[in-house]
Amino acid sequence: MKAIRVHQFGDPGVMKLETVDDLKPASDEVLIKVKAAGVNPADTYIRAGNFGARTLPYTPGMDAAGTVQAIGMDVHRFKANDRVYVAGSVSGTYAEQVLCKESQIHPLPNHVSFEQGAAMGVPYATAYYALFNRGHAMPGEMVLIHGASGGVGTAAVQIARSRGLTVVGTAGTDKGRELVAKEGAHHVLDHRAPDYLDQLMKLTGGQGVNIIIEILANVNLGKDLKLLATRGRVVVVGSRGTVEIDPRDTMSRYADIRGMSIMYATPGELAGIHAALGAGLENGTLRPIIGQKIPLAEAVRAHEEVMKPGSYGKIVLTP
Repeated sequence: MKAIRVHQFGDPGVMKLETVDDLKPASDEVLIKVKAAGVNPADTYIRAGNFGARTLPYTPGMDAAGTVQAIGMDVHRFKANDRVYVAGSVSGTYAEQVLCKESQIHPLPNHVSFEQGAAMGVPYATAYYALFNRGHAMPGEMVLIHGASGGVGTAAVQIARSRGLTVVGTAGTDKGRELVAKEGAHHVLDHRAPDYLDQLMKLTGGQGVNIIIEILANVNLGKDLKLLATRGRVVVVGSRGTVEIDPRDTMSRYADIRGMSIMYATPGELAGIHAALGAGLENGTLRPIIGQKIPLAEAVRAHEEVMKPGSYGKIVLTP
């Protein structure tokens, strides 16, 4: 089979398309024929050697969707030809085949495309975990979602809207703002506009927002703390550097800064998250947005694209 392999950490160019042996499932594993693989910023951090532990060489990728090709003797929930999406794997998803534990795969409804399935694992699980497990969001609260046009952002907009929150989303391009509005945000702001923070406070009647889902904390966290209502929470989903804050802003608002990574979710939490996400796929409240489909052989370009500003939906690789 064809797979992207990384033999040394470094820039995107260290990823090479190679021919490797076909995979075979162990007794507790499922072999999946990959139809699409999701590309996440975390994949680039791992490839660069800046995040997580990987033994070289390895195949990148945590998300995918496809059909079950074979199962181990101890697997009981899935059978050959089942449509599934992958959230984590044993072997890496940037390949024509992927091995997973049974707990890492989930049913993919027939009306959901494989490309959309490949957008589920990290983005939607992260958005759900940020909103509810870490942010403790409640119906009726107001949530600000920074970078709401990207993979995690659009997921957070859809999930929050479906659960009765008032949603404010930001994006830096006209195309991105149109998408955020289409996906259900009640209010959409241009985070490049010099007065967008004033606009936000006017929307809240000067009270501030209850929750902020922060995609780029190194740019926004200091400002976020001044936007919170009393007992507000900032959930840090992403950051690409350091930032200076005034701790008094947390004191005066009795506010929390809560870091998160979906990698720290427990098996029980993940089971609950994907049960909720599966229901959302079935009833149509969750609709992953695909921004770009890039051939597997061009994984280098995908890693360059996913780090560019002005994100729009999810980037997926197609074998």
